Amino acid sequence: MTLDIEGLGHRYGTERALADVSFGIEAGEVVAVVGPSGCGKTTLVQAIAGHLTPTSGRIRLRGEAVTDRPPEAREVGLVFQQSTLYPHMTVGENVAYGLGPQGIEPDERDAIVEEYLALVDLEAQRAAYPSELSGGQGRRVELARALAPQPDVLLLDEPLSALDRGLRVQLREEIARIQRETGVTTLFVTHDQTDAMALADRLVVMRDGAVAAVGQPRELYESPPTPFVASFLGRSIELPASVVDGDPPRIEVAGQERSVSTVPQQSPGATLRCYVRPSSLSIRPPREGEIGLSGTVQRVTDNGRHFAVTVRTTAGVELVVIQQPSPPAVDETVTVAVPTAELHLF
Repeated sequence: MTLDIEGLGHRYGTERALADVSFGIEAGEVVAVVGPSGCGKTTLVQAIAGHLTPTSGRIRLRGEAVTDRPPEAREVGLVFQQSTLYPHMTVGENVAYGLGPQGIEPDERDAIVEEYLALVDLEAQRAAYPSELSGGQGRRVELARALAPQPDVLLLDEPLSALDRGLRVQLREEIARIQRETGVTTLFVTHDQTDAMALADRLVVMRDGAVAAVGQPRELYESPPTPFVASFLGRSIELPASVVDGDPPRIEVAGQERSVSTVPQQSPGATLRCYVRPSSLSIRPPREGEIGLSGTVQRVTDNGRHFAVTVRTTAGVELVVIQQPSPPAVDETVTVAVPTAELHLF
């Protein structure tokens, strides 16, 4: 285990920021910590980097306890949300600064700087100053600076949040390439689910300072363990549901009864939290194992590769259906097919 977080907790006065956070990262793995603003992501990064000492818990790097060590005594590279390049230093000098006072000979230091500038495809900008770089180039210089000392763990704290969409996607792909080429163990912290799911081998989903779920992105998306994870990872639609009978299990969803394999509660009449993904819905008559909900098309949004069709059912539930091609017209009456097997019940 390259990084092991055990029971980490932290308070700012009486305010709890982290509560018993535990997870580990294997060598070469990319793990994304994802959650809404204020969930404790930044505090977690600061604790791992050594910028604060947690109130409780332990941090281990390659099996060694580092909880109380200062940042310079940890083999951790860090890229922040905002640029931290020194404006009075050239690109090459910024990358060299990341090597620190390691007693490296000048020729060796120059070779390392050249190697990591080549890794981020910025050899030609070695003599440039940060003010002469684009936003994406600046981010890549910071990556090179963080990687040059060959850290045990690379921490990326919201590195894409200040970029426009096109540059964000481009740099996300660059980070994925660089991680593949270096094999560096990476902890990627973000509030953006798309970035997290595109980059990570595993996700750590946080809520209110605690870990809500840990797992592979596709696993958590398709089989969310809690209502929060279902609603946070990707778009979900909540449908009214309740238990009809527990043996065999039957539920009522949006006014229609259906058999299901299991229900979280067995008491008849118990209210359920029921979620379904827009990609699971279809505008057509229902087939066996599906529910058919009638409604009226409220709006159609062209998202380029598909249309998002919003349908308000006769029961007042608003559904969003991913449709391609040939969406129905606004005010058209349609039936939305909902596969019972793809309902997430809590």
